[in-house]
Amino acid sequence: MSFPVRVCALVGRFADPRVAESAGALVPHLAARGVRTLVADDAPLEPSRQVERVPERVFGQRADLVIAIGGDGTLLYAARLVARDGVPLLGINRGRLGFLTDVMPQDMLASVDAAIEGRCEQDRRALVTACLRAASGKVEAESVALNDVVLQKLATGRMLDFETWMDERYVNTHAGDGIVIATATGSTAYALSCGGPIVEPRVGVLVVAPICPHTLSDRPIVVPATTRIEVRITERPDTRAQVVCDGAVLGELVAGDRLEVKAARESVTLLHPAGHDYFNLLRSKLHWGRGGHDHSR
Repeated sequence: MSFPVRVCALVGRFADPRVAESAGALVPHLAARGVRTLVADDAPLEPSRQVERVPERVFGQRADLVIAIGGDGTLLYAARLVARDGVPLLGINRGRLGFLTDVMPQDMLASVDAAIEGRCEQDRRALVTACLRAASGKVEAESVALNDVVLQKLATGRMLDFETWMDERYVNTHAGDGIVIATATGSTAYALSCGGPIVEPRVGVLVVAPICPHTLSDRPIVVPATTRIEVRITERPDTRAQVVCDGAVLGELVAGDRLEVKAARESVTLLHPAGHDYFNLLRSKLHWGRGGHDHSR
């Protein structure tokens, strides 16, 4: 990343009044700092000479910084846009939980100034690559994910039968609603609701967590981030599964098809205000330590 920032791209659901409000405050602020602002060519924002409309696919080549305004889903979407270009991300929280979009609206302008001037903490996060492979061996679809890759059943009321293999070694045969393969970053997302552990983001591991397993002994496991994970859909009539990467549908699988997940070559860099503390974030978002002693000093 080059400093100072000269071109910034804004990503968000601008039809949401809260997101539009933040964008409306950011655009003239960036212009006053000599920073050009890019938005998607179909963004529902008021026309402005201070904003350049371009296809989202060029954000990675054109922008020095991407600001995601919204919830964690918005930042995950932005990460997929720029993962291959190494553009850093700053998240403004106009959503609900906000593990990744950790800048509050009242701190937005000061945090954006810090990002422009290179005063933010840089937090490099690992990605995984998901590949859908047909029974014939043909690759049907590929994507990267920052949080997780989820295999889930499509038919309500039917269990999904599948096998897990790791580094070409058979691990287990599962029956249930599916499985979550999460990065350390994604350990606080869907995998957490499946009984998985919270993993500090600097730890190089993957969490593999069954979703509503039929067998109670089928528990989440943690493996090295370098592990190549394969999920094979077993032969059963009318078996259909769906694969979702960071909330976006990648495709469907039927009996004989495979999902392959491995560490990606790319990574993303999140920007945090100075003094960012992951454990303070956990306490705030998960409401830990209520009524206890204050150790923040």
